[in-house]
Parts: sequence; C-alpha cells; structure tokens
Amino acid sequence: MMMKSFLICLCLLPAFSFAQDASNMIPQQSAVKDTSRQTDLIDIAKDVFHINPKKPRIQREKKIYFSILPIPGAVPGGAGRALITSTTAGTYLGPQSTTNLSSANFAPYWNLHTRFGLPLRSSIWLKDNTWNIQGDIRFLRYPQYTWGLGSGNDYSEKTLVDYNYVRFYQSALKRITPYFFAGGGYNIDYRSSIKSDDPAVDLKQFTGYNYGTGGSSVSSGINLSLLYDTRNNSINPLPGSYFNLVYRVNPAFMGSNDSWHSLYLDYRKYVPMNPANKNQQNTLAFWSYFWTVLGGNAPYLDLPSIGWDPYNRSGEGIDQNRYRGRSLFYLESEYRRDITTNGLLGFVAFANVNTVSGSGTIFKSWHPAAGTGLRVKFNKGSNTNIGIDYAFSKGYNSIILNVGESF
Repeated sequence: MMMKSFLICLCLLPAFSFAQDASNMIPQQSAVKDTSRQTDLIDIAKDVFHINPKKPRIQREKKIYFSILPIPGAVPGGAGRALITSTTAGTYLGPQSTTNLSSANFAPYWNLHTRFGLPLRSSIWLKDNTWNIQGDIRFLRYPQYTWGLGSGNDYSEKTLVDYNYVRFYQSALKRITPYFFAGGGYNIDYRSSIKSDDPAVDLKQFTGYNYGTGGSSVSSGINLSLLYDTRNNSINPLPGSYFNLVYRVNPAFMGSNDSWHSLYLDYRKYVPMNPANKNQQNTLAFWSYFWTVLGGNAPYLDLPSIGWDPYNRSGEGIDQNRYRGRSLFYLESEYRRDITTNGLLGFVAFANVNTVSGSGTIFKSWHPAAGTGLRVKFNKGSNTNIGIDYAFSKGYNSIILNVGESF
C-alpha cells in the first residue's frame, strides 16, 4: 500500500509543476544574450596572454561552446587512478528564444594499463524544441566493487568485479504540448567476462543472485518515455522543472538472456531564491528518482544501484554501486550560490539519501551523505561551471571533479 501511494504521488508531481509553470511557456532567455558583465576562465586566459577582443563577447545563435577539462582522478568502482578528459559541447539548433541548448559530453578515461572507458552522452534539441533526441553510448573495461544485494554488508565486505561493457541507448521524443514530450527508443546492455578479481570468490555465491553473475549478460529491448522539461540548459539548469518516466521492456526474442522490464521515474525542481536578480546564481535544487525492475530475471549488473542513474551523478559521497537492489529510491537537495558578483566563483552545499530493497523491503534502511563544493565559471556563453566537490558518508569520503552541475 505504501508503494502504491508513493508511485501515485510521484506521478502527480509533474502535474503540480505544470500548474506552477503554465504561465511561463517560453524559455527564459533572449535571442541574443549579453554576458559582458560576467567573467569566466576564458576571459582570464585572454587577460593573461594579452588577447584583446574587438567587441564584448555576445552569445550568438548556433555558436558552439566547448569546455575541456583534462584531469587525473579516481575512476568510480575500484579502477584506481586514471587520466580523465571531460569535454562538454553546447549549441543551439534553432532560435534561442524557442530552442533549448543541445549538449554532448565525452569523458574518456585510461589508467595506462587495461582499464579504459569511452562514454558519449548527448541531448539534442531540434529547432523550436519539436524533437528531443537522447543518446548514451559507452565502451568500457570497467571494474567495480560490489557489496551484494541490499545494505546488510559492511563496507569491508566487498569484492572487485571485472567485466567488459557495451551500452547503446538511443531515444527520440516528439513535442506534444509546450514542455511535454513522448516517444521511445532502443536500449542494449552487453557485458562479457564477468568475474571477480579474486579467483577464490564465486560471484553467484557472494551476491546470492542467480542471473548475470558469471560469464556474460545481455539486456536488449525498447523503451517508452514521457518527458516534461521547463529547463533551457541541462549543463547548468536555470529555474524550472524536469520529469522523466522511462518504461523499458527486455524480451528474450530481442536477444535478452531472460525477459524482464523496468521503470525509472526522475523528478527535479529548481527554485530561485532571488528571482529579481537573474544575473546572480541563488538557487535551491531538488532531485528525486525511483527505479525498479519488474520480473524476476534481471541480470545482477542491471539491477538498480546507487551511482548508476543515466548520467552517473547520484550518490555523491557514497561509493558507486555501494547499494544495489530490485528497487532504489533517491533524494537530494542542493543550494547553489555565486560568491563573486561577476559569476566567476560560486559554491554549493548538498545532502542526499537513498534506500534499496535487497531480499527485504525498500524504505527500511536509509543511507545519507553530504558535502560542499566550489564552482568556477569555465564558459559563460553556455553557463558551464567546473565543479570541485568534497562529499562524505559513513566510512567513505571523496573529492569529485565535474564539468557542469550534478543535476
């Protein structure tokens, strides 16, 4: 009964947001945006190298904005140190007054040995937001720790799982009404050479799960998606709302090892604390998602897990894959504020909590984390920040570097 009530409330959230935003049906940006009063790292580089532009930088239509950040860092899940290069590109494919910013992110990593990843994610908005085309392509040699199902194991009770991973997701959503889209696409997850790095550990026995814990696993199927999005910049969302429902079916006749399906509900809300001053970041942001598998034969590595949301941004302060189960509920709140009046520096403070169902019931055990971070404006044309966050939870802490906001 609790689960049914929760799903009903979550499904009604976009209706409430639509009522709040219905009076504002045009993206909150002008066709030509003057950013001459703001400062970013590009401006600082011009000053250092004495590059003097002939006129103030103005955000013009169809210009491409790049943000590149090569950094050494730790790959989530136990791959150790690696060289990571995160490249984010944004552009407008139509008038900026009626078209959202399209974005693509390519973040390859390599640890100079056998660990590597080539992930490419994109969200393309066609002219006047008539279509939204979403893509997620990954080629990974990806080790990650696992703690089994649920949250009963201590942090030290883990084993490193190694595997090769190929993902291809592609969806197209058609605008039905302003801000509301519907469509679908194709998803495939293929994993091979699944095994524990410790030859003495039997992964099936360690996890207590029979599917996808040895050899390989294939999940291939179609998805149906509903999207409600009043944001106009996914790299650094401005005030607005976001709701996404994805129902995925993985039948055996399409190549899946077993037939199973899943439901993913994602809701986000951005509340301006000082709406009169649009040039200063002062925002409360909220994010919640519910993810569950339906049917008993989903492969182990396809089960809902913290940090495995579509953009791998949830659970800052918690080791990726720390909690895995048949259902997962996640909630995060974040306060974003500029430090300097020119927008160059800012800060965030955040807290999140999650709960998963293993062999028991969801909402029984909660796992909190919190943190804070610095923001440096990399490119004011696309409003892209470099984020440096410190986050912690019980028994774990980390420093996270990102291009763009967590959500």
